[in-house]
Amino acid sequence: MIVFDLRCGGGHVFEAWFGSSAAYEAQRAGGLVACPVCGDGEVTKAIMAPNIGAKGNRAVSAPASPASSAPPEVIKAAMEMIATAQAKMLETSQWVGTGFADKARAMHLGETPPAQIHGQATPEQAQELVDEGVAVAPLLVPVVPPEQCN
Repeated sequence: MIVFDLRCGGGHVFEAWFGSSAAYEAQRAGGLVACPVCGDGEVTKAIMAPNIGAKGNRAVSAPASPASSAPPEVIKAAMEMIATAQAKMLETSQWVGTGFADKARAMHLGETPPAQIHGQATPEQAQELVDEGVAVAPLLVPVVPPEQCN
């Protein structure tokens, strides 16, 4: 496996893993590589710093991850933006509690009308839904169930 730093036409930089350089080229040519932020399909390799091993008599230090090099205020602002966007999205969604998996499955099977819902599911229930082709995704910011709010 090989990891590439990729850049979209919008300037977003992200990592992606491929089986080989040829696999990257084939997927890019087939339109299978897109920016996870904006969906732009015009993706190119970004400049990467090589990861060269240290000499045998020297300690190896791990390269800094992009998140660890970002100033704390930038990370905090990004998390606030995510939380605000999620809260706005959930305004039009119905809380269904622990019945989430059953309700999502019933909508997928056409047994109940489609609706925007959110609730609780175990990791096993979520995986079963995915395996059945039900489009589900975890919320990025934890939600307090309405019955637990003051």
